[in-house]
Parts: sequence; C-alpha cells; structure tokens
Amino acid sequence: MKIPDTYAAIITAAGRGTRAGGDVPKQWRGLDGQSVISRSIAAFADFPHIAVTVAPEDMSRAIGELAGPVVLVAGGETRSASIRAALETLEGRGITHVLIHDGARPLIAPDVIHGVIAALEAGAEAAAPALPVTDALWRAEGNRVTGTASRDGLFRAQTPQGFRLDAILAAHRAYPEGGADDVELALRAGLSVTVTSGDEDNLKLTWPQDFSRAERIMGAAMDIRLGNGFDVHAFTAGDHVWLCGVKIAHDKALLGHSDADVGMHALTDAIYGALAQGDIGRHFPPSDPQWKGAESHIFLRHAIELARSMGFSLSNADVTLICERPKVGQHAGAMQLRLSEIMGVDPDRISVKATTSERLGFTGREEGIASIATATLIRG
Repeated sequence: MKIPDTYAAIITAAGRGTRAGGDVPKQWRGLDGQSVISRSIAAFADFPHIAVTVAPEDMSRAIGELAGPVVLVAGGETRSASIRAALETLEGRGITHVLIHDGARPLIAPDVIHGVIAALEAGAEAAAPALPVTDALWRAEGNRVTGTASRDGLFRAQTPQGFRLDAILAAHRAYPEGGADDVELALRAGLSVTVTSGDEDNLKLTWPQDFSRAERIMGAAMDIRLGNGFDVHAFTAGDHVWLCGVKIAHDKALLGHSDADVGMHALTDAIYGALAQGDIGRHFPPSDPQWKGAESHIFLRHAIELARSMGFSLSNADVTLICERPKVGQHAGAMQLRLSEIMGVDPDRISVKATTSERLGFTGREEGIASIATATLIRG
C-alpha cells in the first residue's frame, strides 16, 4: 500500500519504562542488534512525515542514533503532553491524518498499519487495531478470586491509532489531563472509533521477560553455534594425571606447558571455536611464561565468560577421552560435576565419557591421551 502524502506518523519514545528493568529506558535497549525505537521507526519508513517524541535528557542520544528523515520533538511530563507537542509540530503542514504508535511496540506488522489507513481512507473518524479478549476474566482481592466479569465486547488495545489530525489535536487541547491512550481522548471528544485487526506479535515491551518473547518472535533466539575441540598430550614421568579437572593417580603424568588437562583443553577450544575466537593458544600463548604450569580451569572459565559477554549460553557440552589407561569410568561423574562448577551450568548439560583406540596408534600404545569435545552455544 502506498502511504498518502498527507499522512504522518508519531512514534512515542519519551517515557522512562522502568518496569522493563535495565540500565537505560526500554526504547533505547538493544533488540537483536538494533534499538527498540529504531525498529519502531523503521516500520513507518514509508510515511512522508515522521515525528518522534523523546525525553529532553535523551535528545543528544536521539540526534546521534536516529539520524534521518524524522522530526525529534521534546516530550512533556506526561504521554499526552508529549503527543500534543508532536501534533502541534504537524499542524499547518498540509497533513490530514496521523497515526500514533507506541515506540515500545517494535514488532508492528505492515498489515496492521495498512488496516488502520484503509479504515481512515474509507471515511472512519478514527481507527485503531485491537484483539478480542479470549481469556476468562476474574476479579480478585490479593491472591483470592472474588468474582468473574464478562469478556463480551472487550478488546485489547494496540497501536498505531489513527485519526484526522485536526480532530485528535482538538481532543488533546480539550483534555490536557490525558487518558490511557489517544482513543480514550477521541471518545471523550465524541469521535467514532473503528476497530481494525490487531496482531498477537504486536506486543508492547513492558516487563523484562517481554524482551525474550520479542526475540523469540523475531527468531533471534535461534542463533545456535556449534564448536569442536581436539587435544593431545604425551605421557611423561609422574604419579598422576589431571583429566577434566579431576586428579587421578597413575604411573605416569601428562606433558604440557600448563597442567596438560587434555579433556579441559579440548572443551575450551570447542567453546572458542563456536565463538569463532580461535583457540587456547591465541588467548594464552605458550610462549608466555606466566602460563607455565597453569591450572586449566583458568582457560575454561575465560572461554565461558567470553561466551556470556557475547550473549551466548552453553546448551550442552560433550567430552570424550581416548586412552587405554587410566580407566575413566569411575571418575566420569566427578569430572562432570567439576566442569559444571567451573562453567556455572547444570551438570546435566555436560557429558564426560571415555573410549579406547583398540590398542591402535599412540593412545593404544599408551604413549599419551587424546580428547575430543563438542560445545553448543545459544544466543537469545
């Protein structure tokens, strides 16, 4: 649908959104690599006129991040005051209709916007999307249900809400105290409002968990990374080996620059690999004497903390130790627990097992131990 030249959009972004948590107002928080408000504005990119209300203290940020064909309007102390200020910037510019949209609804679909415009073009004084209430409604005091309420004729309001510019500006001027939304003011002013089709995905980001839901809708949670690691250490003289963080008595030791924990090294490299961040040698060069004899949990903790800093969590890890001796089976449970402690994940996300090479190769000749590991990381 081509947007008429006499239509404008107002995107609200002047609130603080404290219920959503976070260190910055929700409209400035990132959502899969782009700020919430930027996504909301992008949905109206075809409009010839776009005004965005922002808090005065956010104006410098808005100028830097929202560069483009938008008009920035300093918001007032209330939502209604902010919208009235934006409406007044549109007055006298040949604009006949305006759609007012919550900046905290970044997943608005084109069909919802077009439905509002179609209703206005068909002659509606005002139009707004909504969804019928389908759940049972209760009245309660505290945590006790005291009664029920009929859901007949009830709808869940959404935005954008569309109006004739002169009519909604007059309503805002007549009722400066504002209302729950612009439809409420339109009804007070005697306007007839047409209900258009809403969309379940057009959620308003209000609570912290809403961001996770939005990412699921967008598919952002499907950033899945798989990495593998392989490591080998030869035997040398000694009386124990370290495997997956567990000290095991043996008639030999493993030779290495650090403690030569072959299982933990393979797992660490698997995590770095999933992140496309190289291997242990890149982060802890063996040429650096400070890592001589270092305990391998240092490397593994660094890898998992790097993953978390990049927004990933460990879905699962699988470590296989390849050797004839020592026998690993009786220690596998302790290894699983130790790896889970180091990485801060549940033990049931980690598998540790062992196999032999059927007396073939260097492991079969008991010249050393090899390990392979796989790690799955998920972001979102």
